[in-house]
Amino acid sequence: MKAKEEILQKYLPEEAIKKVIDLTNRYPCHLKIVNKRSSKHGDFKRFNDGKVQITINNDLNPYRFLLTLVHEYAHLVTFQEFKKVRPHGLEWKNNFKLLMLPFLSPEIFPDDILKLIANYLINPRASSDGDIKLSLAFRNYDHSTDKSLIFEIPDNSRFQYRNKTFIKGNKRRTRYECIEVLTHRKYIFHPHAEVELLR
Repeated sequence: MKAKEEILQKYLPEEAIKKVIDLTNRYPCHLKIVNKRSSKHGDFKRFNDGKVQITINNDLNPYRFLLTLVHEYAHLVTFQEFKKVRPHGLEWKNNFKLLMLPFLSPEIFPDDILKLIANYLINPRASSDGDIKLSLAFRNYDHSTDKSLIFEIPDNSRFQYRNKTFIKGNKRRTRYECIEVLTHRKYIFHPHAEVELLR
């Protein structure tokens, strides 16, 4: 128990640790903290042998880490209750709201984030990145970075992503169509993808 608490202290708001330990004890699973993945903040997996695993990225600020952790535990609870349902359907949304309630406190979240989370939980999306205001508020608490988000940079500007150079193109519904300079291939970017703007 003490070892779990010491690990969680590195990633969570101090006031949330006891509640998170209670959550992990009530719904046991293999919880892994992993290196950053650009495509997701966390995930929930079921294995053929019946075991379940939750992974959370290690680069998240404490507030995003907590929201992501509860998001994934909502998948676990929903699976235990219903087995097969839509991943982010009504059952998951209801469980996510219920599991988040004990954490909706000014002792845990700063005021600017707390209001946005309360609003987000009215009808939570598959990713908190889908809520631009909430995503930007979380970003205020990230470690300082020299990177920009795609939607912040000017159209037709050049940027680097994963050692490749792109030109930002038009927005297609919710994502941006960009051209890789070397191959002229089109790539689709999420508006919150972190990129390095080339001057």
